[in-house]
Amino acid sequence: MRSRLSKFLAAIVVCVLSSCGGETLPKPKGMLRLAYPAPKYEQALLDCSYTFEKNKIANFEKAKNNRRCWYNIDYPKLNATVYISYYDVNNNLDSLLRDAQNLTQEHFIKADAIQPKDFMYPEKKVYGRIYEVTGNAASSCQFYVTDSVNNFVSGSVYFKVKPNYDSILPAAKYLRNDIIHFMETVQWKE
Repeated sequence: MRSRLSKFLAAIVVCVLSSCGGETLPKPKGMLRLAYPAPKYEQALLDCSYTFEKNKIANFEKAKNNRRCWYNIDYPKLNATVYISYYDVNNNLDSLLRDAQNLTQEHFIKADAIQPKDFMYPEKKVYGRIYEVTGNAASSCQFYVTDSVNNFVSGSVYFKVKPNYDSILPAAKYLRNDIIHFMETVQWKE
């Protein structure tokens, strides 16, 4: 009986001593990789004085406020919406520009930075500006385009989650590229 007990204790000691080898290393942090499909664009069908190309993964719908030529571009996979507003220019371009810029500045309280970038396509009579908002602001991107005579379109990107810039950054970059494509493809109807 003693011999069995000694063998059993020896086996336990061997197991304990052999399991103590090697250095314990912490696991590296795992990062969630958000990947979105390559954008494929199609012409947005509008009964308005402007048209543009939109990403096929987005749902396009008339805004619920019944304003003429106001639209929402909903991105269900990104949990975000781009709100598009249209205004006729009637000697009020300065006021429309000021309103668009003031709307962007309202996000400055929560933003780390606001980076403006101008777009000009004189051959198409398209002039605009995009504001990339970094930080935990409600909107990650604001923009406007105009022909400076008759038409003014402004837009904002909003996510349907509490703003956390690190978490929404991949989606914000994806949407920023779609907004740039919008600005590059907008055309005014005569």
